Amino acid sequence: MDQTDNFELFDSSSSEPVPKPGQRSRQSEFGQYMTSPEISNFMAGMFTPPACDVVLLDAGAGQASLTTAFVQRWSNKEQRIEAHAYEIDVNMLGGLRRNMSVLASPNVDIEVVEGDFLEHAAHMIALSKGPRYTHAILNPPYGKISASSLHRKWCRVGGLETVNLYSGFIGLSLKLMRPGGEVVAIIPRSFCNGPYYLPFRRLLLGEAAIRRIHLFGSRDRAFKEDAVLQENVIIHLVRGAEQGDVTISTSTDRTFSDMNESIYPFESIVFPDDNQSFIHVPSGEEGEADLRHHATLEDIGLKVSTGPVVDFRVRPHLRQFPEFNDAPLLYPGHFVKGNIIWPRPAFKKPNAIARNVETERLLYPAGFYVLVKRFSSKEEKKRVVAYLIEPEKLGGYEGAIGFENHFNVFHDDRKPLDEATARGLAIYLNGSAFDAAFRRFNGHTQVNATDLRNMTYPDRATIVQLGEWARNNPSASQEEIDKAIIDIE
Repeated sequence: MDQTDNFELFDSSSSEPVPKPGQRSRQSEFGQYMTSPEISNFMAGMFTPPACDVVLLDAGAGQASLTTAFVQRWSNKEQRIEAHAYEIDVNMLGGLRRNMSVLASPNVDIEVVEGDFLEHAAHMIALSKGPRYTHAILNPPYGKISASSLHRKWCRVGGLETVNLYSGFIGLSLKLMRPGGEVVAIIPRSFCNGPYYLPFRRLLLGEAAIRRIHLFGSRDRAFKEDAVLQENVIIHLVRGAEQGDVTISTSTDRTFSDMNESIYPFESIVFPDDNQSFIHVPSGEEGEADLRHHATLEDIGLKVSTGPVVDFRVRPHLRQFPEFNDAPLLYPGHFVKGNIIWPRPAFKKPNAIARNVETERLLYPAGFYVLVKRFSSKEEKKRVVAYLIEPEKLGGYEGAIGFENHFNVFHDDRKPLDEATARGLAIYLNGSAFDAAFRRFNGHTQVNATDLRNMTYPDRATIVQLGEWARNNPSASQEEIDKAIIDIE
């Protein structure tokens, strides 16, 4: 009988995870999401065939689906496997022990460790005691950890400053690996960028070589039963190995039926001159290309900020329609197929905000701006969607303008952009190359101002050239926009 038929969480007739009563709420408590058989088997297959006895770590083991997949794939009469499964959820322990006991054999030893893996790992690392592992297969829990929490303390004791359970699990697991030890883990893609994960990226890149990254093309397919909208990747790391080329594979979902695979030089994954150590994961899509320039927003004298109007905080000053001395207030809903409709009749949101001493600090002088939505839906093909704000499209209101909090605003030190710069920047942001480059390190549904600041841009003269082209080609197709960006660069 296939051992997975004994899993408490799997209905063998469907091979789909079946939540136990109360499991959804416990997922919120522990940040755990079960690994499907398809993903478990795929992850087990990413390891190099073991050439020696194995000491296997499964931290946050759940019902042992990952350990089971590993043992089923790699156990043989010539090598021994010693598997350690850590689990904190007491409701999981009974099923975990039963499933682990099925794996036991003359050449497979199993051990279930009850408790917090981060606490156990911190002690083992700090005291130089306990086992060191040859292999780790992980689906760690996800959840933010506060600066004053015990989890943050354990991570610090283990030598890592980090902000999420999953990065803590991976970082401390790496420190418990023997030289040449391999880690395969499925984790959110959010660690690839942003300042909060910089210590984790430095630990990861300093302690290990990235051998492979698998990217799921759909944000909600890896853990579809749990409504997880994070982009997830499966990463294969080798402790202390020399970094070489990186294999990038992609599939739409967890069936891996349409998997594609390419090899990239490491320098195109982590740029040599990037002091933030961003990890760029190519999507493998046709037309994806590196951006050909290295100017920052600061270099070209521009800034980007989150829209300052949070409507519930200024509710008394909002207007359904503008009155004398009011300012236009723009929401994402004011844009339909890239065109602004303002004021918008029968709109559920206000169209204007009163100008007074309480609201003036939230407003920008009227003029040309470029807006980028902060949130994209999973149905949208592009992550970065930019809109050009033209003063004449706002009914002649010349005093000020309000931008709601769901936008990022490109501006010139809180002043309007000149027209050519605004047009050129909007075209550039809407180019396929920028969107592809952005998605290479951004793995969540948000487009934050910090992310946009960390991108590279053409110099100001090139942006102005694009703006002149855009003025003369107001109805350009995506293909024409992409060609113009390449030609002008």
